[in-house]
Amino acid sequence: MSFDLAGLRAAVQAHGRVARVVIAEVAGSSPREVGAAMLVWDGGQSGTIGGGALELQAAQQAFTRKGLTRHALGPELGQCCGGAVTLLTEVYDAQAVETLDESVIARGPGDMPLAVKRSLDRARARGAEPTAQLIQGWMIEAVLRPQNSLWIWGAGHVGRALVDVLSPLPDWAITWVDTAPDRFPDVVPQGVTALPAAEPCLAMRHAPKHAAHLILTYSHELDLALCHAALTHGFGFAGLIGSDTKKARFWKRLRALGHSPAEIDGICCPIGQKDLGKAPQAIAIGVAAQLLTLEKRNGQRWTLPSLASAV
Repeated sequence: MSFDLAGLRAAVQAHGRVARVVIAEVAGSSPREVGAAMLVWDGGQSGTIGGGALELQAAQQAFTRKGLTRHALGPELGQCCGGAVTLLTEVYDAQAVETLDESVIARGPGDMPLAVKRSLDRARARGAEPTAQLIQGWMIEAVLRPQNSLWIWGAGHVGRALVDVLSPLPDWAITWVDTAPDRFPDVVPQGVTALPAAEPCLAMRHAPKHAAHLILTYSHELDLALCHAALTHGFGFAGLIGSDTKKARFWKRLRALGHSPAEIDGICCPIGQKDLGKAPQAIAIGVAAQLLTLEKRNGQRWTLPSLASAV
């Protein structure tokens, strides 16, 4: 888990003073892991530290009970989890947010302990981000930098359902493409870049070579052109909405466009899980499960030339 600095900034800009509650330490069983966080403001909140009585109490006391607090989930809160969690509650305004580091946020009382410095140095030496952890009263969190680039082509019913399901996941940077601004909803989720493009295929060149793509526009001809563009450009994963019949027809036409059978087989079609149904939300749930499974197999990054064989 990482510190979502962009999300905190957006919340502060929208609501003024915002409390951030993060799980700093866990002993035994806990509903969430170290680094899980929520934001609380007057009249609302986002994110979760596990729900239930712990989250309710933390939200109610977010502006009055700052700093580190320890909570025994069973005896204190009546939760079935047998462990205890330490929470760190901090309140931010616009000025406080601007003082935060852009890469690693380490804070605590007094001078930085040697153990904290050593932990940060070890992470830097490995070229890795430090793990969220509490060391001698100091909390260390790397600033969130989404590792997975996902391009969703099409803002129809399925595209919208996919964005609704996938946009809350912190490790995904989503670019959402369609042919005109009015194709998108009035409110696009935070962290999603809406890209109107009269000729979407021209936007393919701007996608990272390792990106994942989900192609599901209103037009089969546009879907085919995007498949052709993706094969020409390169991708980490490409999925096409459709039936086995659509797949067979597309594969024949892509072959005629000069792509080899092995290259074309790198496009996964159909996407999702057929047995879940054809409703947009059911398709989105199946696709999300597929992508999350592949993400774990692929070490958090879309870097392989093709992942279709893992589907």
